[in-house]
Amino acid sequence: MEDKKVIVGSEEWCSFPVLGIPTIKARVDSGAKTSALHAINIAPFIKDGENWVKFEINPIQNNVKTVIHCESKLVDKRVVKSSSGFREQRYVIGAELEIGGQHWSVEITLTNRDSMGFRMLLGREAMSGRVLVDPSQKYLLGQPSPDTLKELYKTSEQAKTGLRIGVLASNPELYSNRRIMEAGEMRGHEMHFLNIKECYMKLDATNPEIHYRGGIILDKFDAVIPRIRPSITFYGCALTRQFEALKVFTLNSASAITQSRDKLYSLQLLLNHGVDIPTTGFANSPLDTNDLIKMVGGSPLIVKLLEGTQGKGVVLAETKKAAESVINAFKSLNANILVQEFIKEANGKDIRCFVIDGKVVAAIQREALPGEFRANIHLGGTASIIKVTAEERRIAIKAAKAMDLKVAGVDIIRSSKGPLLLEVNSSPGLEGIEGATNKDIAGEMIKAIEKNFRHRQH
Repeated sequence: MEDKKVIVGSEEWCSFPVLGIPTIKARVDSGAKTSALHAINIAPFIKDGENWVKFEINPIQNNVKTVIHCESKLVDKRVVKSSSGFREQRYVIGAELEIGGQHWSVEITLTNRDSMGFRMLLGREAMSGRVLVDPSQKYLLGQPSPDTLKELYKTSEQAKTGLRIGVLASNPELYSNRRIMEAGEMRGHEMHFLNIKECYMKLDATNPEIHYRGGIILDKFDAVIPRIRPSITFYGCALTRQFEALKVFTLNSASAITQSRDKLYSLQLLLNHGVDIPTTGFANSPLDTNDLIKMVGGSPLIVKLLEGTQGKGVVLAETKKAAESVINAFKSLNANILVQEFIKEANGKDIRCFVIDGKVVAAIQREALPGEFRANIHLGGTASIIKVTAEERRIAIKAAKAMDLKVAGVDIIRSSKGPLLLEVNSSPGLEGIEGATNKDIAGEMIKAIEKNFRHRQH
């Protein structure tokens, strides 16, 4: 006689005894075809001539200290499409699921679910013919108390005590800063938000110091992540340099940030490293406006003030007359002016590649609002996932390396001459790219710090 079906709510606790997972909270989702289990450090290997995979799992949400080491025979490798349209190739394993006193074999894909609310997703294939779902209920099969969880997982390996990491920035409420703080805490590190304006320093050959409001001495930091807004570049970089003098690891160095903020110097550096850019002219309040316009191929052209950011101080001049008046207006400010050929075929789109530690970890296409040519998200531009070409990936990595940045937002434009580099940002925002790609970019930044400390230990 067929076993009675298990009735479950939209969230339940289940277990995988063979994998050594005594209990794990699952999101019951009949809308998803496949089941997925949170896994990190996934590595395939051969055992007795067969394909196996080993991985680690943090079975409890928001707890990276509890780690279970698992290994399982590999069933398949397939591309899975998420609800947001993101495609990812995943390893598939078979495992015995135990839920509501019954157990049967299921197929599960392995993926990093750090950015999701649940470590486990139970899809319809695993439930078919065996489970009835009442979506209005939760935990119909009961749930473990915090003490029970502690008891069940007391023998699990505890991850090493974390690092002490400071986020050097201006606004603790900013999405990017919040996410970096969360990502560090989730990975077991002690995170501190350091407001740039509330730091001051003592310059001393034998005993340099950094103080914080109330006279607190900022010492014993392992690493600092500088997130310096353009208006405070000078002071933010001075502080970053002081941390470097105290032998603190900085995710981007003060010198790399300083040169990335100098638009002209950064373009010169990039060209010296063989990175192509749109034809650019530069002048200080030029008398010869006509020749400057001719130099970049005439109108339409872009006129930029060197100090601009997030699309501010950037003007598109569509005719020669408009170009002359914009340049003359900027002249009256006695400003340094950068003129650049306008890449019409880009159609107001550019590509933002997020580079961490010499790898492109994510890329999005940013598209300007109708009638607007600047694709910055801050100006209402929209972001979508894009597959970058090998050449675009190469340019992004090369540009970050030329600027000596471990973390960089590299903006590339597609032209009839091939990909061209627009600019390199040393404090790229996370909101647009994490939202569009569903990737844990903040976590990747923390991993880059961890990797540096692992290298130091070897």
